[in-house]
Amino acid sequence: MNFVLTPDHIEMVWRLLAALFAGAMIGYERSYNGRPAGFRTHALVCMSSSLLMLVTVYEASWVQTPADSVRLDPTRMAQGIMTGIGFLGAGAIIKEGLTVRGLTTAASIWITAAIGVLAGIGFYFPLVVSVILTLGVLSVFRWVESAMPTQAYFQFDVRLARDGGLDEDSLRDLLAQHGFSIANFSHRFDGEGGIKRHGMVMRTKDRKAVSRLADTLEAHKAILDFRIAPTGD
Repeated sequence: MNFVLTPDHIEMVWRLLAALFAGAMIGYERSYNGRPAGFRTHALVCMSSSLLMLVTVYEASWVQTPADSVRLDPTRMAQGIMTGIGFLGAGAIIKEGLTVRGLTTAASIWITAAIGVLAGIGFYFPLVVSVILTLGVLSVFRWVESAMPTQAYFQFDVRLARDGGLDEDSLRDLLAQHGFSIANFSHRFDGEGGIKRHGMVMRTKDRKAVSRLADTLEAHKAILDFRIAPTGD
């Protein structure tokens, strides 16, 4: 069987390479920031979406039926891709207690799949614009978000010695002095070890207050150990 390289074959290669490059650019930003789904994951997602769209776009070359008896609908493949990509996004989302992380990475996987669809159908201009905008949201918007006067939320868990002289009111006052407001305060007591455990969600407008609070907690004799984790991505 002789293989003849046609203009369609060259176009397919260009579309796959465009998808690979676009996904790799977005994935690199995620890898650089230490996210679980990064360079290779985004590159493969984008290229696979492009590949599946090529199957539909060039369906006439492998469906051996008269053209007037079959009506092709390439959008159905795009709908299936965007629905099926959800399992990867769900795998990137991590929940620890009240803390949820990975939402931005899941969203980047979803839009990378959409960019792959654009590559598969040959929409190069919106592809380039989408990659630029996506990288802008993931990188530039990070700086904008950090500079915005927003509320920062943290999950705070602490273990206290029973006779350490730090009761609930004193703990609340300590947190208030560092600029934190508290919600969902929980209590737990370990009878054998004589240890009190408290968990809560803290809120502050000053993100640097966390480091100051950590220094204070480390120096306090009544505090056995603690954990402060941001609830955002």
